[in-house]
Formats: sequence, C-alpha cells, structure tokens
Amino acid sequence: MKLKTINFIITALIIFLAQSTLAQTKAELKKITDSVYSYVGVPAGTPGNAFSANAGIIIGKDAVLVVDTLTSAKEAEVFMTDIKKITSKPVRYVVNTHYHLDHSLGNSFFAAKGVHVISHVKCREAIIAGGEKILENPAMFGLPPDFWQETRIITPDMAFEREMIIDLGDLTVKLMHSGNKSHSAGSIIVHVPDQNILFSGDILFTDFHPYLAEGDLPGWEKTLDYISAMNVKYIIPGHGPLSANKDIEDMKTYLTIFDKKATELSAVEKDVEKLTSALLKVIPERSNGEFIIPMNLKARYLIKSDKKQIKY
Repeated sequence: MKLKTINFIITALIIFLAQSTLAQTKAELKKITDSVYSYVGVPAGTPGNAFSANAGIIIGKDAVLVVDTLTSAKEAEVFMTDIKKITSKPVRYVVNTHYHLDHSLGNSFFAAKGVHVISHVKCREAIIAGGEKILENPAMFGLPPDFWQETRIITPDMAFEREMIIDLGDLTVKLMHSGNKSHSAGSIIVHVPDQNILFSGDILFTDFHPYLAEGDLPGWEKTLDYISAMNVKYIIPGHGPLSANKDIEDMKTYLTIFDKKATELSAVEKDVEKLTSALLKVIPERSNGEFIIPMNLKARYLIKSDKKQIKY
C-alpha cells in the first residue's frame, strides 16, 4: 500500500481512537434475552473496546458460548471478567463471525483456557494467511506499540462450511453461512432459535458506516435477505445498537447507494478527502464510523489493484 494511503488511514484511525475523551464509561454486557447477553451500541473510544465492536455470550444449562473476542487478549480478559459477573458456567466455545481484528484477536486468551475456537473454513484460512502480519504493526491501526503485547494469533481448531449445531445443554445454537460471500468470504451468523435472536457479525452495521472494501456486494445483499427471511425478533449487529429487519433493509439501501455514488465520483475525483465529503452528502446518514469511508474509498474504489488491504 502506498505511503500516502497508509498515512491517511492511520490518521483516520487515530482520530477515531482519540474520541475516548467522549466515552469514559466501560461497556457492559446487556441482557437481551434470558440466555443471551451482549455488548451493543458501544460508543467510540469506550475503554476496553478499541473499535466499538459488539461481542456477546449465549448461556446454556451446561456451558457458555462466546460470540467474537474483540481486538486483543487484554480486551478478551476484560470480557471474561464481565462474563463471570453474569454466570459461573464454563466457557467451552468461542465462535468468530469473521476474521477481522476487532472480532477475533482476543481468541488467544480463551484458547489458553482450553476453549474451542470455531469459525467458517474461509475465516480460518484468512487467519492463517494474514494474522501474524497484523500483529507486526499496531501503529497501522492507530494503536499503541504495546497493544498486542500479550496477544497471539490462534487458528480455529474447528471449522465448517454451511452449518454447525452446538448443544449447550438445553439450548441449541446454529452457526450458519448463507452460501454467499458477504462482508467477507467467511462471514457467518450465530442463531439461537429458542431465543428468537441472532448475531450477524459485520454482515450488518446499524447506525455505523460499514467496512465494505473486500465485500462481495451481490452476495452481501443475498445474505441480508437470507437473514431477513428468518424474521427473528432481535439481531445483534457487528457494530451498533440492537437491531431488527428494518435495519437489514437500511443496510441494503446503504450498500447500493454507496457503491453507485463512490463508483461515479471516483471516476472523476481522486482526492479522498473531497470524495468523502461528497459522499457524506448523498449516502444514508449514520452516527458512527465515519472514519471508515476513506478506508473504503482507498481500498475499493481508488486502488483496486492493491492487494494489501487493511481489514477492519
């Protein structure tokens, strides 16, 4: 990636992280249903959650399943402290909804305790291919030099292609891939039928600008339709507040408008700041994640041939 591009993205991330002065309160796991708790709608700069990612737990009679592990072993350790405030049941499974750093780099903390880490096969492949490189340069993501000091890359020890069922005792959890690439090739959903709830990972961003640089947009729309057809009561998105099917439709609209306008505008304008400003006038309004827009532009519309994309 060109130096100018790296500097621009680092600046955007640093601005995002600097918002910590606006969010001094640590995130708390919120009760969504009798068996599901999650961080949701995490404000920018919240201590212990570098990129406002949602992560949660599903509690069965015999065990706990963790959905995503945040951005470092240290963040995962705090997550575990929060879990212990809610239940004394053992954590036996971690599921990564996809491989991006803010959803999977806490894996090592749980794996060190003997917890099984599960993902889609494509997510597992992506972690193997690029995980170690991410840890080499925390500054690339606007993070301090020691941010990943205790973090290790952990390859999921269990993987699946279309569906996997996990029995937590009295509660069944379904891990599902739509059959289409979406936010990433290995993005999955975690469905708890008895609780009428699912975790979408970054297939859905609500009131938060989505990272779409490596997304397959036609497949993404099909996957959103796949989730919508399930008609669950509660959807926990990868970023943003607790959601429902209306937010699925809003996400589809956002992707369509962003792609159309970014394609049109980038054909005649190459300055990323001007493009970002122009896009903000026409894309659906979102309260959070504005720093992701220039990342999308650089990685998808302005330097399509660059394979060294930063993954959010």
